[in-house]
Amino acid sequence: MLYVSNDLIEKINLHLEEAYPEEGAGFLIGGEGQVKQILSLPNAREDDARHNRFLFTPEDYLKAELQADSLGLSLIGVFHSHPDCPNIPSEYDREWAQPFFSYIITRVDQGRVVSHRSWRLVEDRTKYEEEEIEII
Repeated sequence: MLYVSNDLIEKINLHLEEAYPEEGAGFLIGGEGQVKQILSLPNAREDDARHNRFLFTPEDYLKAELQADSLGLSLIGVFHSHPDCPNIPSEYDREWAQPFFSYIITRVDQGRVVSHRSWRLVEDRTKYEEEEIEII
């Protein structure tokens, strides 16, 4: 189970709708299955691939780690959008995912958030399992 406040869901929605028609993304910061903060980031992928791919730079990752550390929290996952397509993990998503992270994938159709789903990569990296999101 992943717990996310309504306020943070609204911040995720805003970032992903602003990124449309490209994928938007960011980090989930918290602990014990509860998202306490998000870090929205620009999509560093090359221009012609941003519609269906996102990329964090090493500097983005460091920024997120430092922010989490300063709050006494941890990086617990990633959020990103799937513009105009289902919010299920792609093979590309699986190849780049880390076990133990939660991955919120948000469907954004025609610039508006439709739904959120969260996934966790199994330890052997062969597939994802869906986890329930509770908005608190």
